[in-house]
Amino acid sequence: MRYLLPRIALWAFLAAAVFLTLFPLVLVFLGSVKSNAELTAGGTIWPQQWLFSNYAHAWKESRFARYSWNSLFVSVTTTVGTLLIVSMAAYAVDRIAFFGRKLFVGMQAATLFISIGAVVLRPQFELMIQLKLHNSLWGVILILISAHAAVFFMLLSFMKSIPRDLDEAAMIDGARFARTFRSIILPLLLPGLGVAGLFTFRAAWNEFILPQVFTMNNPDNQVLTVGLAALRYGSSAAAQTHIMMAGACLSMLPLLIAYVLANKSFMQVTAGSVKG
Repeated sequence: MRYLLPRIALWAFLAAAVFLTLFPLVLVFLGSVKSNAELTAGGTIWPQQWLFSNYAHAWKESRFARYSWNSLFVSVTTTVGTLLIVSMAAYAVDRIAFFGRKLFVGMQAATLFISIGAVVLRPQFELMIQLKLHNSLWGVILILISAHAAVFFMLLSFMKSIPRDLDEAAMIDGARFARTFRSIILPLLLPGLGVAGLFTFRAAWNEFILPQVFTMNNPDNQVLTVGLAALRYGSSAAAQTHIMMAGACLSMLPLLIAYVLANKSFMQVTAGSVKG
């Protein structure tokens, strides 16, 4: 009995956590298959009539295919670019005692605690005007890649768990710094890259302010989050929350796929060891 009560309390806590996490998602799904009148009136959780046509309406009205492609392009390119740059930076910081290393790490840490949000939108937009990228999604991608401090420290912690003896063994075999990183360090860093990539992809996929600002003059470049916001009101200016919920449910699918692909990275530990 002494051991049973803590176990029951643990399972009750886990069940409550799962319920609080999934209940809002279930409500959104159930709301997405209701009529707008039923959803607005409230009072019921279970739909009186299952209207899966809301999904077809959301797909057509929000130009879902076009906006999904734009979001996928931004998210995948941002993820690949961030992981490439940050993995090299983490390797250099951990392995090389170069001048200004502490300053670089300090500047990265400062960006984690100093956030001025929309205040930086104007200088960022003006910078992209100078680079001729203000009407392109590449401007959004470059800005998102530059906001990599959290991913940098995440990969730096993974990098510190890789024994330095592997680098020394590679140097003895004649491998240079870049070859060592590409052939030895990157394969061992895959669990960290999977976790960091998932968080980077999610942040880029859910980004709203930057794509909205950079695509005001070019609606064809709008991403899914901006398109979903436009679903809030129809052509007659009437609220259509049920369509917006259907679009939100569709927009969750790529994130679920990304999680399934990166799921094993949460369980894996850095492989490899040095025999002595």
